[in-house]
Amino acid sequence: MKEKVIHSALFGLAVADALGVPVEFRKRSELKSDPVTTMREYGTHRQLKGTWSDDSSLTFCLAESLCDGYNLNDIANNFLLWSKGDFWTAHGEVFDIGISTYHTIENIAKGIDPVLCGGFEESENGNGSLMRILPMAFYFTNEENDGVIYQKIKEVSSITHAHFRSVFACFVYVIFAIELLKDKPLAEVYNRTKKRVSLFLDKKNFNSNETGLFARILNNDISIFPEDEINSSGYVLHSLEAALWCLLTSETYEETVLKAVNLGSDTDTTAAIAGGLAGIYYGFDAIPEEWIQVLARKNAVFNLCDKLEKKLK
Repeated sequence: MKEKVIHSALFGLAVADALGVPVEFRKRSELKSDPVTTMREYGTHRQLKGTWSDDSSLTFCLAESLCDGYNLNDIANNFLLWSKGDFWTAHGEVFDIGISTYHTIENIAKGIDPVLCGGFEESENGNGSLMRILPMAFYFTNEENDGVIYQKIKEVSSITHAHFRSVFACFVYVIFAIELLKDKPLAEVYNRTKKRVSLFLDKKNFNSNETGLFARILNNDISIFPEDEINSSGYVLHSLEAALWCLLTSETYEETVLKAVNLGSDTDTTAAIAGGLAGIYYGFDAIPEEWIQVLARKNAVFNLCDKLEKKLK
């Protein structure tokens, strides 16, 4: 594993998330005339500069649980604690929560099996599991069986989002992250990911209508699509495409995450998903120091990264 790569990834994700929070739901056309270039404060959610959202909170909840090994009930319980404002919030309160995640929390509180808590319907394919799945890449660094990876990703995604589309988006994303950890050029990482996922699909009998939805990523080159063909809504497939597009069409961490934010709409989540990957690729030192310094609870995040790194060594 790369040196301090967990720090690079989780700070990369949280910093990008915080960049997007003040302008969440702003239209792309608005941000064209008033682009985000650095940390802002207040805005959409009236939060202090450097405040991260549920994207980072739930990522940290997952990372915290993995520090003690893989336990689905523990992960779900962390999500429940977070929803009460008691665990991994930026400032002791929950100011943003997705509809599917909200209903999931209710199911967790009722004691329902975690894998049955998330939404199974096609209409429940928001990006709420994709935004928090990145720590699983570190858990699977030495796992060569993609079937094992897929099964565990399915379980963790299903806590909030159980439809195949959400699960498969998480799988593609984690495989991309695992390939990034091998310290190869971006183009090679992308090609290796496409080949690896395609070989996995060849062994499965998944619904071709569903897997076909990922053609722009897996059968084409998402980076060659023009910006006006990249959507940045909260739909899981849009988020995956946008995040990969931002990473593959940029040359620095800063360019990647600002490009993601300025796509508009679900700014914090698109940026968080892209930022985690950009953090892995460019490294911790590539994240602007002034952004890290204003990040909420930066010392606690650093300690979490240390703890997870020690566990997974």
